[in-house]
Amino acid sequence: MKEQISIEEFDGKKFKIRTVEQEGNKKAVVTHYLHNYHNGVKKHYEKEAIKYLNEIVEYKNEEEKLNLVAEVALQQLLFEVENVPFPTPENYTFKFIDLFAGIGGFRIALQNAGGKCIFTSEWDKFSQITYRANFGETPFGDITKESTKMYIPKEFDVLCGGFPCQPFSHAGLKKGFEDTRGTLFFDVADIINRRIENKKPIKVIFLENVKGLKNHDKGNTLKTIIRTFEDLGYNVEKEVLNSKNFGLPQNRERIFIVAWLKDIKREFKFPLGIDEDNNMIFDLKNLTKVRKTKVGDILSNNADSKYTISDKLYAGHIRRRKEHAEKGNGFGFSSFNMDSNYTSTISARYYKDGSEILIEQKDANPRKLTPREAANLQGYPERFIIPVSDNQAYKQFGNSVSVPVIQTIFNEIKRQLL
Repeated sequence: MKEQISIEEFDGKKFKIRTVEQEGNKKAVVTHYLHNYHNGVKKHYEKEAIKYLNEIVEYKNEEEKLNLVAEVALQQLLFEVENVPFPTPENYTFKFIDLFAGIGGFRIALQNAGGKCIFTSEWDKFSQITYRANFGETPFGDITKESTKMYIPKEFDVLCGGFPCQPFSHAGLKKGFEDTRGTLFFDVADIINRRIENKKPIKVIFLENVKGLKNHDKGNTLKTIIRTFEDLGYNVEKEVLNSKNFGLPQNRERIFIVAWLKDIKREFKFPLGIDEDNNMIFDLKNLTKVRKTKVGDILSNNADSKYTISDKLYAGHIRRRKEHAEKGNGFGFSSFNMDSNYTSTISARYYKDGSEILIEQKDANPRKLTPREAANLQGYPERFIIPVSDNQAYKQFGNSVSVPVIQTIFNEIKRQLL
């Protein structure tokens, strides 16, 4: 538990505010309640949220020793969760839940399309910090636990997320849903199945994964995922798309899966982006069609010298490249400049040595991307807050989705299926 004591002004008087932050799902419950305070979803979290608010917030008048009206405290807390870079759209047209949420790439895209996020889950504590800073909401924790699933509201339109890839059972590979037990995909399927059993089926499922899922376990993993969706009553389309074809100067291939209820009598077609000769693509700042990008478009003009790699590290990179070349496997560090069309894929390991993306510099060793440039490379808007260390930021952006790709696909989902 952490305790914070401060003095704040309310209506011209000073009051002592004692706030105790607790571990577990309590902050998630409270922030989800506050985020839905002006709509019907509020009721889903209300009972426990009020209980927790009474536990963790104590307001006292310094002079009169009287309890302050709870509404004043509530308004202060509402301000804290709503005064963020990416608040909920006021006139939302659909509701969604954000699983394996990371730092919110899916959420930015779906909010841009008019969506209201009513539940989010992310177990990594550093990603939770970044998510809270940008959306005013603390994600719930481990989605495999019933103590987390119990908070998912009964009705919503879209389930989205970038679930981890795990091997499935070899024993059957014919049972679909049952074959996914023991994997994180099972928890996705379980949530979908519960909504069906409660006669509140989810209209659309939108998932992202590494390209390797296509051939994972000789293709059995993907076959089981598709069979599971079909058995649950969904049509399914899948496609491997590359971020470089959606306005980002990054060669990043990912597989995307869209499943929609068979009751929705429509087919779905993926947007395939552009080829390298087409100049009409999606701008990083406002996601509108403007121009093709190059690496120089995501770079800062004055990166700190601390991002320049040391002589020792650079020598190691050169040595390893030579050794790999002699073995004929072609691996080694990759360097780019302002005029490069795109970089290689940024990964969660980028913080270690930056070898997959080094930026050339005149009269100096190459440098790593700054965290802000890593955000740019994934299409995060300039106002996106990075409240964590550089190492954590690199991990987060390396694990994240490319926002313009998610945005483009979901625009088509909304147009075709919702």
